[in-house]
Amino acid sequence: MDAPVKKIRIILADKHVNVLGAIRNLLETEAETVLMVADETSLWHALENSKPDVVVVDLSFPFSSGNNAGRALKNRYPSTKVIILSLHDEKTVLDAVTAAEVEGFVLKRRAVIDLIPAIREILQGRRFISREG
Repeated sequence: MDAPVKKIRIILADKHVNVLGAIRNLLETEAETVLMVADETSLWHALENSKPDVVVVDLSFPFSSGNNAGRALKNRYPSTKVIILSLHDEKTVLDAVTAAEVEGFVLKRRAVIDLIPAIREILQGRRFISREG
C-alpha cells in the first residue's frame, strides 16, 4: 500500500461549499493542511500566504481574467502543481486542461477513487488523468 501523502499543503477551490467539504474530509486524512476557498480573491490570498504543494480547483471556478482555472493558475503560479476537478470528460474539456499544462485532471464522480492517487502521481512529477471505469 502507498504511504500517506502527509506533510503537504493543499488548497481546494470550488464555488460549491458542499463539494469542498466532502473533498476536504477525504484529504484531511492524508495532508497536513487543507485550505478551502470559494472565490478568486481568497484563492490568490491563500496561494500567496500558504505556499501550497497542490491546488485542487474546479474547472468552472470563476476567474476575472476569463481564463479557465488551469490557465489562470499556471499564468500566475507556473510552478504550482494543479489538479482540475470536473463533472465533464468530453474531449474539448480534456484538450483545454492539457493546453493549460496542469498536472492532473480528476472527474468529480471519481474523486473518492482518484484524488489521492492523483496527488501522489503529480508530486512525483507525473501527470494524472481520471478515466471512466
